[in-house]
Amino acid sequence: MRELRNYIDGKFMNSERKFDVSNPVNGKPHAVACEADQATVDDAVAAANKALAGEWGQMSVAQRCEILCKVADKIEERFDDFLQAEVADTGKPHSLASHIDIPRGAANFRVFANSIGSFATECFEMDTPDGSGAINYSLRKPLGVIGVISPWNLPLLLMTWKVAPALACGNTVVVKPSEETPSTATLLAEVMDEVGMPAGVFNLVHGFGPDSAGEFLTKHKDISAITFTGETSTGKAIMRAASENVKPLSFELGGKNPGIVFEDANFDDAVEGIGRAIFANTGQVCLATERVYVERSIFDNFVHALKEKAESLELGWPDEERTNFGPLVSKAHQQKVLSYYRLAVSEGANVITGGGVPKFSDERDQGFYVEPTIWTGLSEEAKCVKEEIFGPVCHIAPFDTEQEVIKLANASEYGLASSVWTTNLARGHRVAKALESGTNWVNCWFLRDLRTPFGGTKMSGIGREGGVHSLNFYSEPVNICVKL
Repeated sequence: MRELRNYIDGKFMNSERKFDVSNPVNGKPHAVACEADQATVDDAVAAANKALAGEWGQMSVAQRCEILCKVADKIEERFDDFLQAEVADTGKPHSLASHIDIPRGAANFRVFANSIGSFATECFEMDTPDGSGAINYSLRKPLGVIGVISPWNLPLLLMTWKVAPALACGNTVVVKPSEETPSTATLLAEVMDEVGMPAGVFNLVHGFGPDSAGEFLTKHKDISAITFTGETSTGKAIMRAASENVKPLSFELGGKNPGIVFEDANFDDAVEGIGRAIFANTGQVCLATERVYVERSIFDNFVHALKEKAESLELGWPDEERTNFGPLVSKAHQQKVLSYYRLAVSEGANVITGGGVPKFSDERDQGFYVEPTIWTGLSEEAKCVKEEIFGPVCHIAPFDTEQEVIKLANASEYGLASSVWTTNLARGHRVAKALESGTNWVNCWFLRDLRTPFGGTKMSGIGREGGVHSLNFYSEPVNICVKL
């Protein structure tokens, strides 16, 4: 099995404690990762701070961006290595990882390398009592050492979405990937080594959350800021830990996202788009749609069409071209999703399709698969309608008026994303504007311009990522006042 080591101060480091990394397709370990202890995390933070004062801190923006572009080039050069590692950790189909995860992982470095060069600051002229005047101008400076804690659902994409802007702004990083999916983070460390990234700029520590690398990182007094994507409950724990040292936080957390289909929507487009929003990446997407509201006049037809969509998904092997549905990431997560499948029945759901575990009669039966599932008939107060499940499942409910559905969609403690499907663009704009979500799509889903703000409201997060919004977080303004 491949050994995944920590990467600190430009060197790969072993450790006494190790843990297995399993392939979700068959449940078998395919790699072993070295767990970082407190001393290892301390070394990583020290190396990152040292690099700030060294070669990295002395580089110009252009020099930093040149290295970041080399990182992008090297990821593309090693595309197959990254693809195999991502699939081994997540079990997701090649068709998904090869078109989204790996290309975006490389693109993030180019996007932010290009963005930082045109990142504008402010300048204000002012009067002074003696009439000579003064000029105030601002500079953006790096925050320092960024603790990056990334999730398991889109491991490379979401890690680089944080690492790239942090480095572009001149920070150094200590990255803690999910213990479920540490392989592409380790490959990225190799890439950093290969392109000549100065030692200590990119550091990698493997491990878990409580009493492991995650907690050691979030509580560390010499970490300047923390960026995290993952469960809301974990975000709360990180906020408590970080509060001792008062530092900036960027959180992209959970969601229970609504999709709204009006009777005048392009029916086929809505079925296709909502289906993708539910079942893409086996529902393991923070932006996934778990609550669907359909205007009553087309409700029955829509439920039937979405059922056909779910039952047409191909649960083949990851490397088969036809495969478009994979396993969940772990046994624990499989059991969590299955517990909601059982809970829905006890809460009175009509199971339109799914609700169990598929049978393959091969080694995939030891993997972490669940069936794509659709429910109707639940109360809006049901736990399965209120709580994030993070699996390939949705509840569909009818509505009668625009005002009613806006109220239903907003009746959630989360506020990450939504989609509205209608050919009346005035209504599409009106409804999207009224929804309490950070990202609102009209007649599409997951269509992303990387320059736009991304993040959630309410319990779905703090702050925004993307374009200048990321650069604003990873740097701080300093005002200089010059009396003339």
